[in-house]
Amino acid sequence: MTKQQKLLTFTLFLLTFVLGTSEFVIVGLLSDVANDLDIAISTAGALVSTFAAAFAIGTPILTAVFSRYSKYPLMLALTAVFIAGNIITALSGSYALLLVSRIITAVVTGVLIALAMAVASETVSAERRGTAISIIFTGFTVASVIGVPLGTYIGQWGGWHMSFWFTALLGIVSLIASSVTLPKGLKGTRSSLKKQIGLVTNSRIIIAFFIPALSIGATYTVYTYLTPLMQEVLSVPDRYISLVFLLYGVVSIFSTLIGGKIAAKNGIGKLRFVFLIQAVILTSLYISFHSIVTGLISISFIALAVYTMNSTMQLYFIDLADQHFPAAKDLASSLAPVSVNVGIALGSSLGGFVTTNMELIDVSWVGGIVAVAASLLTFISCSLGQKAVSIHVKKLSA
Repeated sequence: MTKQQKLLTFTLFLLTFVLGTSEFVIVGLLSDVANDLDIAISTAGALVSTFAAAFAIGTPILTAVFSRYSKYPLMLALTAVFIAGNIITALSGSYALLLVSRIITAVVTGVLIALAMAVASETVSAERRGTAISIIFTGFTVASVIGVPLGTYIGQWGGWHMSFWFTALLGIVSLIASSVTLPKGLKGTRSSLKKQIGLVTNSRIIIAFFIPALSIGATYTVYTYLTPLMQEVLSVPDRYISLVFLLYGVVSIFSTLIGGKIAAKNGIGKLRFVFLIQAVILTSLYISFHSIVTGLISISFIALAVYTMNSTMQLYFIDLADQHFPAAKDLASSLAPVSVNVGIALGSSLGGFVTTNMELIDVSWVGGIVAVAASLLTFISCSLGQKAVSIHVKKLSA
């Protein structure tokens, strides 16, 4: 990559770091929010699920609407709205206002992620796109390792409102960096509603959409209940559980970077086997959790596999749109992060069902089955891709 491309990639990495910190920091502050607003912890927890739902529903709709506008002013405007959303959250004295501010922030977050990926795919050379997008995705992982603990500490020190003044400040830093670095020549693409609908109703797009959802769902079937697993099955002392999550976060950074390497050449073909490996890792918990050492090794491998599909799937959506629906590329860029949020909801719900009706450790093999389903869908997607290439070649030779 050129120096300018590296600077742009870092700016987009900074943006996703800020977005990730703002999205996830609320998890560490739920008790503080509940106590301050005098609401039940389950009501405070609805802030997380509402954010995910707003992200999943609003992102593709607004990305399609905004795709006609030039990316430079659009991204700066949306970043300004993101900052405003965090300021409103910081000023919230009621649950209703807090909920509205989080919904606004969620929708803007989703559109900004889609635009960041679209900018990277349009400005970086084809052979470097996978690396650039994996670095941008790493911003979320670094947010969970650094941004969220720091934001949580600030909230515990100065009150939960202070955490969102902190994320608003990070947003301002990102806005300044973006105003200097983002290319000004990336025009929007006028697209009819018919073309946008054509993208999301295309059979290959539909199949591809559920690949990351199932892969992340497989992990979150286990990850959502990792704390009780460590407490009740591994007998890890409570004081060390945060360190295990820190280990998980650090290792997951490498997962994203490995994903960039996988995406460099025939990434979708490689993912067929990566998901089978993921299935083995998740299922192995059933045996490895009889020992703290082997249990921690399995947790590390889960983290190493969790984000390997990100870059490949992001590029896969963009490339499919480029081939069949070029006017809907921005919408295509939003599908991977939306799918991931759907997968988080799917996995956490499935894990809840398992822990309610079966043994806690059974989340391991159930997660493994979901990963196998992700692999099967990837095999189908690859087969359809090969068939499409074969048909195209026949048409050219005719």
